[in-house]
Amino acid sequence: MDYHQRSRINNVLYAIHKDISAELTAKTLADVASYSEQHFHRIFRQVVGESVHQYIRRTRLEHAANQLIFEHRSSVQEIAEKCGFHSVSSFSHAFKQLFSVSPGAWRSTGSKSSEPPYLNDPEIAAGYQRVQSRELPQPDIVTLKNQPVAYVRHQGYGRNIRQAWQTLQAWAASEGRNSTQQIALHHSNPAWVPLPKCRYVACIGIEKPLTRSGVVNSMVIPGGVHAAFRLEGCYGDLLPYLSRIMEEWLPQSGFKMQTTPALVCYEKNHFLAEDAHFRLVFNLPVSLM
Repeated sequence: MDYHQRSRINNVLYAIHKDISAELTAKTLADVASYSEQHFHRIFRQVVGESVHQYIRRTRLEHAANQLIFEHRSSVQEIAEKCGFHSVSSFSHAFKQLFSVSPGAWRSTGSKSSEPPYLNDPEIAAGYQRVQSRELPQPDIVTLKNQPVAYVRHQGYGRNIRQAWQTLQAWAASEGRNSTQQIALHHSNPAWVPLPKCRYVACIGIEKPLTRSGVVNSMVIPGGVHAAFRLEGCYGDLLPYLSRIMEEWLPQSGFKMQTTPALVCYEKNHFLAEDAHFRLVFNLPVSLM
């Protein structure tokens, strides 16, 4: 894979995930990548594995699935508009194509009709049993600043995420940079997205954007109001914790989840620690509106 092409498409993925409710035309994204629109479509599919329109639609629908379950005060129309759809009918049609049920049925029972895909992983299934018996910590409401980061994208949630972190560490060492501020973005909800399709971004904090890109690129994680949960455990525990926060805390909190990315700030990274334990803060972007 051409690292220059991957770097340009990484810039496009950043533009998409920065705010999925934004107007995301192929022409605008091609300009981000500095490609002609025709060439952009070909390179995007080559790097990502699906067309840009498919990727945007799936990303928006996955976020809408979260909103339908956890935003009881929002109507289907409001959620459709918040996730970048211009009509309820087009949203409902696309949603049913992906999830096999209507948005209304999903909100009622659809998401609970089968076990979360992550329970197919024995280590995470064991973590699920451990986490269910623990008290869920209450969050602090904090305001985060915009955070410049260097990052490596990874598809699939499993222990092989370690490779992304090792790549970042090797890059930081070669550049003489500090790699202690470790941040992760979870772009997919593994409660209904199969683990091999989950998208994860490993990041380290930097002071300013990089002047050149390659295997490692740079972006700015949006700041704002977040609910900050301090969590500890071992590999297998984190995804069940995040599910409980979304399923138990958010609907009763009086907050709405925003469309900017949720982020994990590691104090101890279970993908790198010899004992596979983590200590971290999970920051969920929220608002009262």
